[in-house]
Amino acid sequence: EVQLQASGGGLVQTGGSLRLSCAASGFTFDDHAVGWFRQAPGKEREGVLCINSAGYMPYFEDSVKGRFTISRDYAKNTVYLQMNSLKPEDTAVYSCAARLNYCSPSSNYDYWGQGTLVTVSS
Repeated sequence: EVQLQASGGGLVQTGGSLRLSCAASGFTFDDHAVGWFRQAPGKEREGVLCINSAGYMPYFEDSVKGRFTISRDYAKNTVYLQMNSLKPEDTAVYSCAARLNYCSPSSNYDYWGQGTLVTVSS
């Protein structure tokens, strides 16, 4: 069955780095896109960054451009979100999701994993 599980969140100071992991099973990266979303306290969930089946990585959130990067590890069936130069406004629950082939900035993804909390202190 299709499974997605996000992990790697925690508490970090401003300017620090974290790498989130999204462990995937039940589908192939060759025909699915994986996107990262976040939901800050009291706010709606928003798309952050995505990698499609061809390896392209469109940004959905301008504030993370140049700081966040997505990568895939086929051997481990895992997608990573590398977060550098973290800011307090990055504080949110981060989750990963998958859909067929192409990225979407909206939440119309077929499969969702449990979120992991990232807290950036000032």
